[in-house]
Amino acid sequence: MLRAIWRMLKRIFICLFIAQLIYIVALKWINPPTTATMIANRISLAGSNAHFHKKWIAYDNISPDVKVAVMAGEDQLFPVNNGFDVNAIKKAWLHNQYSKRIRGASTISQQTAKNVFLWQGRDWFRKGLEVYFTFMIEKIWGKKRILEVYLNVAQMGPHTFGIGAASEQYYHVSAKALSASQAAMIAACLPDPYRYKVQPPAGMTVFRQQWILGQMKNLEGYPDIQKLINE
Repeated sequence: MLRAIWRMLKRIFICLFIAQLIYIVALKWINPPTTATMIANRISLAGSNAHFHKKWIAYDNISPDVKVAVMAGEDQLFPVNNGFDVNAIKKAWLHNQYSKRIRGASTISQQTAKNVFLWQGRDWFRKGLEVYFTFMIEKIWGKKRILEVYLNVAQMGPHTFGIGAASEQYYHVSAKALSASQAAMIAACLPDPYRYKVQPPAGMTVFRQQWILGQMKNLEGYPDIQKLINE
C-alpha cells in the first residue's frame, strides 16, 4: 500500500513539474492571463462599486522613462545581476533581526516570479519556491521579457495592475507618453500601492518620486541600462 501511494505521489510530482516547466517556457512568448494576486483582488471587489483595471502593454510601447524609473526605485543592478542581490539580502536580514519593521530585498526578477507564479506572503516555503522560479525565468526569459512582464503584472494602485492601466488611470495618457516625473511617481508606489498613493499623491509618495528622479539621472550613463531599455 505504501509503495503504491509513493508511486502515485511521484507520478503526480513529475506531472506537476513538467506542467509548470511548460508554463514557464510558454510565458516567454505568451502573456500571463492572470495572477493569484489579481484573482484575490477581483474577489475582494465583489459587491462593491470599485472597478478592476488591467491592460497589457508591449515592451516597445512603454516609455523608456518607466523602465529606468522602476529600476531606479526597485533594483538598480537588474541588468547585470543573476536575479538576486546578495548584498541587499544580507543587509535586509541584519536589519530584520533588530527591527519590527521588515525590510525586503527582492529584485525585479524575484518580484516577477512571485507575482506571476506564487501568492503574497513571507513564509519560507513561498520564498523557497520564489528562488526556484526566479532562477528559471532568468535562464529562460531573459532580462527584457522579465521587465516587460513585471511592468504589466505589478500592482500600481488599488485594483490597478500594470503600467498600461496605471498611466490611463492616473494621467490619462498611454504608457509610451508618460514623462519622467509621471513615471517616477508611479514607480514610487510599487513598495506598497495602498500606502504610497499616486492620485492624489501622498507626501511619502512625492518624497520617493523625487529620490527616484535623482537616481534616474545617476543611471542615465550606464550602458547596460541603456541597452536594455532600447532593446
